[in-house]
Amino acid sequence: MNNPIIWLHGDCLSPQGPAFQAHPDAPAIWVWDDALIDEWQLSLKRMVFIYECLLELPVVIRRGDVAAEVIAFAQESGANQVVTTESPSPQFQDICQEIRSSHPVEVLPHEAFVRYDGYIDLKRFSRYWRVAEKYVF
Repeated sequence: MNNPIIWLHGDCLSPQGPAFQAHPDAPAIWVWDDALIDEWQLSLKRMVFIYECLLELPVVIRRGDVAAEVIAFAQESGANQVVTTESPSPQFQDICQEIRSSHPVEVLPHEAFVRYDGYIDLKRFSRYWRVAEKYVF
C-alpha cells in the first residue's frame, strides 16, 4: 500500500500543487533551512510571506536540515515514499538524493508559470519578475 508524505519547498506552496493533487490526504512537511536563509539572505518580509502561505496549508513546519527533517517526518508518519514537486534550486537534487537513502522520492512536474530557457536569478522575486513579465503579458 502506498503511504506517502509530501515535502513542500519554496517553489511550490500551493494547495493546488501537483503533490497535493496526487495525494490529497497525505501529511505534508515544510522545513525552514537556516543555511539557505543565510545564503540567499532572505528578508524578514519574505519569510513572513512564506509563513503566511504555510498557514493556509495542512502542513507541519520544522526547522533544521531539510533532508534529515523530511526523513524523520516520513519515519514518524510511517510513510514509504516522499512526494514533492520539481524545483530549479541547485540544492534540490542534493536534498532528494539524501532522502533517497531511506525513502523513494517521487518528483512531480508542475506547469511552468513562464516558459523561459535562460538564466533567471531566483534569489529575489523582483529580479525574477523583470524577466518573467515579458513572457506573461
